[in-house]
Amino acid sequence: MTDRPKLLLVDGMALLFRAFYATAPTGQFMINNQGLPTNGVQGFLRHLLLAIQSRNPTHIAVCWDMGKKTFRHQMFDGYKANRAAPPVEMIPQFDLAKEMTTAFKIRNVGMAGFEADDCIGTVAKNMQDDADVSIITGDRDLLQLLDYHIGVSLLQKGYGNYRSFTVESFSEKFGVTPGQFIDVKALMGDSSDGYPGVHGIGEKTAFKLVKEFGSIDSILEHLDLLPNGQKKKIASDLEMLRLSQKLAKIKCDAPVPFSLSDSFYGGIPEQFMKRIDAYGMKLVKSDLIQMRWNKPVNAINEIF
Repeated sequence: MTDRPKLLLVDGMALLFRAFYATAPTGQFMINNQGLPTNGVQGFLRHLLLAIQSRNPTHIAVCWDMGKKTFRHQMFDGYKANRAAPPVEMIPQFDLAKEMTTAFKIRNVGMAGFEADDCIGTVAKNMQDDADVSIITGDRDLLQLLDYHIGVSLLQKGYGNYRSFTVESFSEKFGVTPGQFIDVKALMGDSSDGYPGVHGIGEKTAFKLVKEFGSIDSILEHLDLLPNGQKKKIASDLEMLRLSQKLAKIKCDAPVPFSLSDSFYGGIPEQFMKRIDAYGMKLVKSDLIQMRWNKPVNAINEIF
């Protein structure tokens, strides 16, 4: 019996933003000799390299948002409306990150009208019968994707540190299934995504209700069993609750073309190393030399 392929799905948006904001508050934008800030891209690549080193995948894809508007904005005008525009130093790094991923000979995945989450969800669910899927993200929302042959690792502080979940470990920690987590999010809302859920229902109460009743439908069928305060809050916010449920759910049938053969990982190509040097990405260069990457240090130094 042959080993199953190991597919690493990387939430490029989450890694890039996390890396950027880790250094931006202190003004460490790492402007190179071409005038390009590289702090976010260098951090993104360092996260990516460490994820590859720890997961040892046979196949990799990095997923991205493509444009500002998605089908969720059509459903709700307030979706992500409270998010500020990215800093000027961040803007050129979106394309630069994708360029470096391409130089790495790693597949960039994105679809206009959908978020990176939807691309990750679609690819993960489509591939789980054929590969062991490992998702790297900083976004807890992706925990709803946990399934057989699908694991999710959340970035922690620093580089190379993760909180990894399987279906079993998630349910043990939170007391609900990954699918029920959607209803938890719908009840409590999400301030970063701009949908309120039910006003006055926080995370603790949302988990308690879903644990007790199993689903939003069951909660609504048994409203009379709830304390008066909770009953009134839910009854007065029914329309937003249903909308929040739709907004919280990651779409796993987006029209994303993907095949394992397109995402084969063959190691770090020479062109990637040369591009690192051309853009003056000293932190990434240092990491590559220290990690060795199955090459003698002298050989890597010769390439640079």
